[in-house]
This record gives sequence, structure tokens and C-alpha cells, in this order.
Amino acid sequence: MRNIALLVEFDGTRYAGWQRQKNVLSVQEALERSIAKIMKHDVTLTGCSRTDAGVHAAGHVSNFRTTNPIPVDKIPIALTTALPDDIAVLEATEVDLDFNARYGARAKRYAYRIWNHPRPSALRARYVLHEARPLDTVAMGEAAQFFVGKHDFRAFMAMGSSAKTTVREIYKAEVEKDGYLIRIVVEGAGFLYNMMRIISGTLLYVGLGKIETDAVPSIIAAGRRQAAGKTLSAKGLCLERVWFDAPLFFHHGGGIP
Repeated sequence: MRNIALLVEFDGTRYAGWQRQKNVLSVQEALERSIAKIMKHDVTLTGCSRTDAGVHAAGHVSNFRTTNPIPVDKIPIALTTALPDDIAVLEATEVDLDFNARYGARAKRYAYRIWNHPRPSALRARYVLHEARPLDTVAMGEAAQFFVGKHDFRAFMAMGSSAKTTVREIYKAEVEKDGYLIRIVVEGAGFLYNMMRIISGTLLYVGLGKIETDAVPSIIAAGRRQAAGKTLSAKGLCLERVWFDAPLFFHHGGGIP
């Protein structure tokens, strides 16, 4: 028995998220079908993150077991013709049998992209949130620093969802500006449901002057979802990289240009 880890890139536009679901197409299902054709048997993928419908990934990691002796470096090549155009396996590597992409993930990097221009970008429409009003990215960057550290992020979790604990640790939170493109980049040990999209919505409100920069600590402390910004649309979000105890891949995924 072999355990194969995959580094996967996908455009989440037409998928109902990563996880297999009834009556809708998921990234997991599309990928499992293609792998089954190559391996000549059914496979079950374990994913590092259950991304929501419409969310993209530049560095999603998953793993599956197989008895097929195909050389591991041939797997991405073989899958190129089997996969739809909006999913790509960038790299494959053989890992220990006890490796689990979900439970082995130690940190993740997400980026939320905003196109800040009076008019939308047709070529970027699938991958960015369009905001026509001017944004104060300096204020957004200052506010982002308040998210760094270990906090109770219950105010940044979707209402109605649950978690064993709402405490999470964020290692990095930055706002980058390249022309009209703004990237909110957050790295952390784990994320609550919709946490990244709500953090991004809160920083958007800071950029618009709807929330004061120094109000973020009190929003975190209050723990009330209503005090934070709105949940931004899924299409602007991309899972860029996942870290494990040891490096798995030469190519770590990047981001949407």
C-alpha cells in the first residue's frame, strides 16, 4: 500500500466547494474520478481544507492510498489529460502511510483579493471582489496587525456554525497593494468557518471608514458577529499555501496573478 500526497491548484467557480456532496459537483469528486481512471481503482481523497463553494486554491494538499505501482513523478503528467481545465495537480509525492493532509496541516495562508477601481475588471472578475469606492489601504494594514496572535475569533465565525473552540492563532496579517489590486494575506494555525472572509470584510469596512482602525481589538474582545464587517463573497478568496511538519513539495503554490 502506498500513500500519495498531491499539491493541487483549482478555480473554484463552478464547484460546490472541496468536499464531496450529493447532487452537486465538488473539487474532491472531480479529482477522485480522474485519479480513479489513472489508478484503475476507486480512491478517497483526504483534503487539508474544506474550501467553500467558489473559493479558489493555488496550493491545496490532499492524499490518497493506492496499490498501483505507477512512479509518483508520472502521476501529475497522467492526470493532466484526465482532469478538467480548472483543476491541476502541480506535484505528487509519496508520504508515510500515517500521513493525513487534514490532521497534519500546521498552518495555512489565505489571500483575499479586491479590485479597487471605479470600473470592474472583466479578466479578473472570477477571482476578485470589485469595490469602486476608494480604500485606505494604510488604515487597513494597521488594523490587520490587531489580528496577529492568539485570540478568540468568535466574532469572525459565521452565525449558526459551531466549533470545539473559537480560539485561533494568527501568525501574519498584511494588506498588500499593487496598482488597483489589493491583497489581504493572512497566515494562521487554523481558521473558523468564514473567518477569512469576515476578517476581509472587516478590513474592507476599515478601508471605507465604516470601522475605526483601533476598533478591531474591541470587536475581537466583544465576540459579537454583528460588530465585525460583512462576509465577503467567496470568489475573492484563495488558499495559497499549507505547511506541514516537513516540506512535501518543491512547488508550494503561489497565487492568482
